[in-house]
Amino acid sequence: MYMPIPSQQSNAQAWIAAAAAVQDAGGEAHNVIIDIADPISIAPVDHAILTTVDTFLREHHAYSISSIANTIFPQSLLDRHGPDGLYAAYGELFPRMKQMTRDWGRYFDRMTVWKKINGKDVKLINPLDDLVRFMKTQIASDRTYRNAYEMTIYDPARDAGKVSNRQCLSFLSFKLTDDNTLLLTAMYRNHMYVARSLGNFIGLGRLQAFVAAQADATLGSLTCVSTHAEIDAGKKDHDGVVQGWTLSEANALIRQCRNLFNDRPSQAAVNSTAIAQIGAPAHPDRP
Repeated sequence: MYMPIPSQQSNAQAWIAAAAAVQDAGGEAHNVIIDIADPISIAPVDHAILTTVDTFLREHHAYSISSIANTIFPQSLLDRHGPDGLYAAYGELFPRMKQMTRDWGRYFDRMTVWKKINGKDVKLINPLDDLVRFMKTQIASDRTYRNAYEMTIYDPARDAGKVSNRQCLSFLSFKLTDDNTLLLTAMYRNHMYVARSLGNFIGLGRLQAFVAAQADATLGSLTCVSTHAEIDAGKKDHDGVVQGWTLSEANALIRQCRNLFNDRPSQAAVNSTAIAQIGAPAHPDRP
């Protein structure tokens, strides 16, 4: 059982194509596979979709798109400190971030701090930095290994047995093609297509771009496999502030973004194929 989505040019277009497919499937699907040709590009029509989704999240007191993207890759720290200062800057910020969000938003920590146990010898390693250095060495060598760059996010010591508040992103697989184009495949245990997926696509694209730049590779496509996908909804009261949205509000958001995409003439000229693939809502009356 799987749901392939036609390849899309950008994160925003991939999000609306996948969200629309899950919506049309009744709000839940398994093994949703989406490929994003350029995971850091933003077309004019994408701005409208990004703004609409981000405004929706903020108005419902949820994490913004930027906050979600930063859990995977802290782009602002890279911009301020450069690649040489990125890991140290994140390490200094992490204790304060952990106090504010507890266990939420720690994907980049899992990518950069991991215990390596060899008998009684336990030391901390940086898997992301090790991966980048290894890949760069391979690209510069005469014989380049193209399928040796894996990164686990799921940690059985921390995640196994929990029924809630566990990681959604489980695994990352980087691959090099014959011309050293870098591909990234991300596997999600669960993907909430309203609260998380658009921000996740953006964070993954930034991570992939960082690895490509540091390893002297060319940025390629991003593929995301959501082994369980849902149009998430739910409201709760937190200290007198109502957080979240109803299913009707979530479906209305996706319909609004589908219309934004399909009604944009300039985008039709740029990517008419993608528009045809997304199509109009199959169930316009569905709440």
